[in-house]
Amino acid sequence: MSGLHNGRDVFEYAVVRVVPRVERGELINAGVVVYCRARSFVTARIHLDEARLLALDPSADVAGVRAALCAVEGMCSGGERAGQAAGDDAGRRFRWLVAPRSTVVQPGPVHTGLTADPAAEAERLLDLLVR
Repeated sequence: MSGLHNGRDVFEYAVVRVVPRVERGELINAGVVVYCRARSFVTARIHLDEARLLALDPSADVAGVRAALCAVEGMCSGGERAGQAAGDDAGRRFRWLVAPRSTVVQPGPVHTGLTADPAAEAERLLDLLVR
């Protein structure tokens, strides 16, 4: 349906949150996942502010959080890095990533917008919502 919005396509995104102590509910934003169905595009942009994480929880498992965030990036990139989801299309990988979960790394609500460049949109959202 490209072209219906002046060359822009609908995209969806969710903020990737780190909740070091789930029972407290405190969180920091550590990345964004962007999906554009019209372009079969899904990507994650990650930026973990370790000082902020450790301010919330001085005993946070920084290496474990980094590993979980790398797994989000791997799921988006597809192929071998996506593990069991290697054969899934971009939409299925995005839906899996944004499914609610009660873990240290979890997605925020899904939002929508219009963009002519989903990759640039991911960078813009990372700057706006995370850095």
